[in-house]
Amino acid sequence: MQLVDTHCHIQSAGNASGERTTGEIWAKDPMLTGKMLVSAAVQDGITKMICVGCDLTDSRLAVEFVQQHSETWASIGVHPHEAQHYARDSELQNAFADLVTAPKVIAVGECGLDYFYTHSPQADQAAVLRFQIELATTHNLPLIFHVREAFDDFWPIFDEYTGIRGVLHSFTDNQANLDKAIERNLYIGVNGIATFAKNVSQLEVYRSIPLSKLLLETDAPFLTPTPYRGTINQPKRVETIAKYLAKLRGENLDQVARVSTSNAHELFGI
Repeated sequence: MQLVDTHCHIQSAGNASGERTTGEIWAKDPMLTGKMLVSAAVQDGITKMICVGCDLTDSRLAVEFVQQHSETWASIGVHPHEAQHYARDSELQNAFADLVTAPKVIAVGECGLDYFYTHSPQADQAAVLRFQIELATTHNLPLIFHVREAFDDFWPIFDEYTGIRGVLHSFTDNQANLDKAIERNLYIGVNGIATFAKNVSQLEVYRSIPLSKLLLETDAPFLTPTPYRGTINQPKRVETIAKYLAKLRGENLDQVARVSTSNAHELFGI
């Protein structure tokens, strides 16, 4: 059985640079280095990992990291929380765009809209989302979308463009937005949140994701699945998520692993 972690942030593990919040979590356990995390994942059958950037520095770190580990690929992104720093800064935008042709860059994101927090104005988030969509479509790359309590504004922006390929990362929304995503041929990323979700309607949404559109992810070091809550998340926990979803959905574990892995290969070309 082979699995893919389609969304993790291990590039900053054991490293002083990278996205601040992520780095603070990794710093709680200096033994968790990027090299160790990759090795542990491979031993547990997670053969491929996508390291996702959240700003220019973090994306550069991801690009550098994946050159050193054959099992990893990079996605460059400006998280909506960081949008205010990029919306009107052409120098930062150009520096970020220069990364798109680096070796092993296979996606753009995570990018999107987040209205749960107010770290960046909504107008700046929209502008930076459009910038990244246009960068990705110009280079025929898929996008990794982060959308939280903002679908009413996200779908009109998405529909301004044609030919978008991508995934809704860490999907926890309702059936209506799942249906809209599937209508637009998007993949759905599911992580450890599913293992500790209690809401019946939320669990039903996880059951109704077409297997042909399901991607597995950890978001490591965040969102550690049950029964490992209270520890720092790692890519090797993809197996825990796969087992949980197979049981929840009444599907064979090998089938979930095989199809979700095939989906990752199809979307990201890895």
